[in-house]
Amino acid sequence: MPPPALKRSTLLTLCACVLVAQSMVAAINLLIPQLGSSSLHPSHTELLWMVDAYVIVFAGLLIPAGALGDRHGRKGALLAGLTLFAAGAATSALAQNPATLIAGRGLSGAGAALITPATMSILVHLSAPGHRSRAMASWTLALGLGGLAGNLGGGLVGQFLSWRALFGAMVPLAALLALAVTLTTPRTARAPHSNLDPTGTVLLTTGLVAVLFGIIEGPTYGWASPRIVTAFAAGAALIAAFTRHALRSRAPLLDPRVFTSPTLRAATLGTATGFFGLFSLFYVNSQYLQGIKGYGAAVTGVAIVPLTIGMALVPKLAVRWSHRPRAVIGTGLALIDLGLLGASTADAGTPYWTYACWLLVISAGTGLSMPALTVGVVTSLPPHQTGLGSGLGTSARELGAALGVAVTGTILAAHPDLAQGMGPALRTVALIVLAATAIVVVGHRDRTTTRTIASGEKRVLSRSSRRI
Repeated sequence: MPPPALKRSTLLTLCACVLVAQSMVAAINLLIPQLGSSSLHPSHTELLWMVDAYVIVFAGLLIPAGALGDRHGRKGALLAGLTLFAAGAATSALAQNPATLIAGRGLSGAGAALITPATMSILVHLSAPGHRSRAMASWTLALGLGGLAGNLGGGLVGQFLSWRALFGAMVPLAALLALAVTLTTPRTARAPHSNLDPTGTVLLTTGLVAVLFGIIEGPTYGWASPRIVTAFAAGAALIAAFTRHALRSRAPLLDPRVFTSPTLRAATLGTATGFFGLFSLFYVNSQYLQGIKGYGAAVTGVAIVPLTIGMALVPKLAVRWSHRPRAVIGTGLALIDLGLLGASTADAGTPYWTYACWLLVISAGTGLSMPALTVGVVTSLPPHQTGLGSGLGTSARELGAALGVAVTGTILAAHPDLAQGMGPALRTVALIVLAATAIVVVGHRDRTTTRTIASGEKRVLSRSSRRI
């Protein structure tokens, strides 16, 4: 029986879910001053964890959460994610001490880990192959709008309301989205052979959390500090143990041999590269606009609106060139690189409209490249593993974002102030993006032979040529 067709109401509902989940990555950054002076009296370390707990749990659970949706139902996983997200938001809004707020942020992050791969996987299953690029473009736009909504919402709350209002507003919003999902989103076929692999899940999740902790906290504690070195060593050991376990298991969570596909390797690296550059800009953007240009928190939230224009308009054009993904991806990542180089020239005397033009260039590059990269990751895995594939792609986004913030923060820390460090930081990021783009373009295949690993009583290797 063929799956139901993708309706506009379903597309809008799923995109709204991922927009809200993504918005909470950025929103709290503009509330740091208010939280620091609040009645919670957080220490510097506690303040960092209020920001980072959401991202670390979110990114660490994405791959097993995607596999969970494949096995037990993607709609159910999405509704469970919205419930966890709302519970975490309520806990955060009512928190009377830093530990409770941190726990609430982590719980919301677990909800977001269920929401994000489930939305993409449902879209892939409901979209006809010819319309899949358009659906992925809409999903990518929702991610970008989530960043905007987070910055804008956090800025408005930080200037006019209490920080509790931000978390409190998420509870009825998540409930409304759950109702919309119930009414508009059909169930997709479950994948009974999709593998949860408890041992592999624990090894991979704890390994990713350790690596993310090291990346995010490295600039704060120092890259050579015992805490950070231990985190990286533990992460490397756990991921190595996961790889060994997966290669020996009959039913692994993620078979490492899927990375023999050049397209999957290139698309994963390209996804991480795009978000590496984008979040490097996010890290300095609010500091530049507030600290150097003198804008208020609310105006700063509005001032980044140009970042969404290209994400909204360009994917519609990119769909026309979806049959040549390598050219689309290479051009998009090159535009991100060009925009970073342009933004690196900004100083106190730079007119806002000049700076906004560079934001538009970065936005256009993101809107051009990300839908094709998303399709490349998901279609490189078997159809019954689309949830796991979307979790893998989103993990690449979050790891790239965390690395972008860490690299930029480290370079800024080596300079006396933001005015002197912003240019060198963004130029360094641009060089890294340029090098990674070259690797992605060389490695990507417009028409490729993809090896897929199917798990069951026997491991079967099949080859199929497809255009992506």
